[in-house]
Amino acid sequence: MSSPVISENVFLLYSLGMGIFITFVYDILRILRRVYVHNNILVSLEDILFWAFCAIAVFYLMHTESNGTLRWFAVLGALVGMFIYKKTVSAFFVKWVSLGLQKLLAWMGKIVRILLKPVRFLTGKSKKAAAKAANKGKKAAGFMKKKLTSSIKLLKIVLCKR
Repeated sequence: MSSPVISENVFLLYSLGMGIFITFVYDILRILRRVYVHNNILVSLEDILFWAFCAIAVFYLMHTESNGTLRWFAVLGALVGMFIYKKTVSAFFVKWVSLGLQKLLAWMGKIVRILLKPVRFLTGKSKKAAAKAANKGKKAAGFMKKKLTSSIKLLKIVLCKR
């Protein structure tokens, strides 16, 4: 084969790989959305960043491999790569990796809860002690107020008689 034909075939393979890569990255986003529930604003922001990343990646591929000219067989190659990945690996990958991450995070959450039991115990005890101290402080303040009020009244009586 001649050199231009080989380079065009290599470019087609790169385009297939780019399609697979783009779909793989989007599957990572899908997995993260299954593991951590997102609101619509965050989903929209992620999609905008994803498509900006895709545009830069495709532009870089076109620029390096075909000097910036758009080759329709490259676009078709990327679409075929996306289709192949989507029909073969995507559903299995998203399902099992998200399930595995959910199980792993649940397991790690249990470990963290076990490790934090002493801290929760101590904070509970300190909250109770602080509440008792605050209650005693309120009682002491009430007692002092009554004593001061009665002392002021007595002082007024004594001063008025003179």
